[in-house]
Amino acid sequence: MNYGETFRTAMQSIRIILQLVIPIYILADILFYYNLLEKVSFLFEPFTDLLGLPPEAALSLISGMFLNLYAAVAFAAPLDMTPHQWSVLAIFLGICHSLIVENIIMGKLGIPNRYSYMLRIGGGLLIAWIAAHMPASWFHATVTSQTFTEKHYESFTDLITTSFVNASILTVKIVILITMLVFVMDFIKTRPFIRNSAKNISKGFTITVGIILGITYGAGMLIKEKQGGALSPHDIFYIGTFLMICHAIIEDTLLFVIFGADLTMVILIRTVAAVIIAWVLSALYRQIQQ
Repeated sequence: MNYGETFRTAMQSIRIILQLVIPIYILADILFYYNLLEKVSFLFEPFTDLLGLPPEAALSLISGMFLNLYAAVAFAAPLDMTPHQWSVLAIFLGICHSLIVENIIMGKLGIPNRYSYMLRIGGGLLIAWIAAHMPASWFHATVTSQTFTEKHYESFTDLITTSFVNASILTVKIVILITMLVFVMDFIKTRPFIRNSAKNISKGFTITVGIILGITYGAGMLIKEKQGGALSPHDIFYIGTFLMICHAIIEDTLLFVIFGADLTMVILIRTVAAVIIAWVLSALYRQIQQ
């Protein structure tokens, strides 16, 4: 294991976190304090209502879909949400995040962008909607969630100061989590089992890697094999469909667990949904091909 390279990777992630989380958290607090979101939140109410989320969660959904999960968490952190709502948000954004970048990666496997967007947005809404209509008593905070208290500020300076302190605490939590995950994931990637198995790739192995390490690493393993003809178009379609629903399932989910999401339920729902959706769509794909 190259600890220097792993450390550099961790530092790159930390730099991104520092650039995003603190300013976005403060911006969110300002928007909430002056009720500015009320002027635009109605545009997104159909989506937040569908998922049982507060209207103010719209910014979290949008930033997660088109930026990354760090921005999404920063916008959602000031909200008063239950473990059930945090779990629903984790399910949707776990499926439907960083769409532009990750869909480009899937495109290199020959999976059309239109299909990727439809699957991840449509599938994310459907699965999160199902989760939103499950009994709230099924969802419990994996980590003791913070008790939300309504914020009262004496002045704009008080708002900025308090928000900066809270954003800094959140940043420290995320930095610690991401640093630990980077070292763990890099340790897994450098194991002889991973390297040797990658030479004799299989559907099951690639899916397992994608579930744990994410689309970028899982798809990266497939690109070379696709070029060499080791996997059929149907195999590529099945694996790609599965991974778009269920990838980086531990790393992504833990970001939401900090605030009260149910780790077990989020992982279980996404995994079961990925199995069912990939099986149904791959069966349709086979029939169309025939």
